[in-house]
Amino acid sequence: MSLHNTNITSKNYKKLSIQVSLNGFSFCCFDTLNNTITAFNEVVFDTQQKQNKIEELYADAFKKHPELKETYDDILVIHSNNLSTFVPAALFDEDYLGSYLQYTTKVFDTDFFTYDTISNYEMHSVYIPYININNFLIDTVGSFDYKHVNSILVEKILEASKNNDDKKMIVNFNPDHFEIIVVQNQKLLLFNSFEYEKPEDFIYYVLFTAEQLNLNPEIFHLELLGTITENDPFFEIAYKYIRNVSFLDVRALQEKNHYTTAQNQKHYILFQS
Repeated sequence: MSLHNTNITSKNYKKLSIQVSLNGFSFCCFDTLNNTITAFNEVVFDTQQKQNKIEELYADAFKKHPELKETYDDILVIHSNNLSTFVPAALFDEDYLGSYLQYTTKVFDTDFFTYDTISNYEMHSVYIPYININNFLIDTVGSFDYKHVNSILVEKILEASKNNDDKKMIVNFNPDHFEIIVVQNQKLLLFNSFEYEKPEDFIYYVLFTAEQLNLNPEIFHLELLGTITENDPFFEIAYKYIRNVSFLDVRALQEKNHYTTAQNQKHYILFQS
């Protein structure tokens, strides 16, 4: 989806991606000639700040980062929330977007629904974007395209599963929810998002999903990415109940930037946008 104003600039081979949420945002700048990341930063709103309007939080943060005021050929805004689902192209109808979400998320008549087309895999990602953040950005950075974070995540996971006939489960951690994606040779077998508080919540959903898909915890591979680290209790409980647990391999992605393995796992979606 695109939002445009009338600004026209000459090409300078620079792209900006901004991943937005209600808790803060992260952004990175790309050199599109060399396909490398030239700058990256992350902004987290603290508890006291969250009492302000979200537009005010973004406006204050944008003043502190000169990279956000530069000129770019392309700007992509990535909406990060758990208000999304995937619909096969054969079952998709643009006139009924809200109906696809009503069974997994609480929707209201005032919600704005949109979708991303994932043409290589004949499906659409239906979601609710942050309209107030979009409105702030159109006034601040000008024209941009926007997508849902899970559209990029699932497409990249499917690409990486090519020629692999084994079923694989990937869990992408966020501070208050995580996504479970199960793929097999570029086929999406399952996608779902779960809210969590404790490690026991996490392993319950993982094992329940595995049971529904007849995945044996002694055999299937579980790969982790996002905000999870090797030292936290979520990794420990996964390792306790599932034999094959690892972090998603990000070495190919890391060749395009100078950031750590942990940063490439945490910002896997942003860095590939």
